[in-house]
Amino acid sequence: MLNFLIAMGLIFALMLSWIYVQQAARKYAAKHPEFGAAKEEGLGCGKNCGCKGGICEK
Repeated sequence: MLNFLIAMGLIFALMLSWIYVQQAARKYAAKHPEFGAAKEEGLGCGKNCGCKGGICEK
């Protein structure tokens, strides 16, 4: 039972830390527009956006 609780706590902590990393990347991208927008997982060229010449057109 202790192993189960430890595993659940670890999974929860990993999910929260991933959310923190995503938000930190968005804040950094907002402060530094010269580097472009933060790349979101599952978005961008090649993911159903109608990419032509490296530019997404929705």
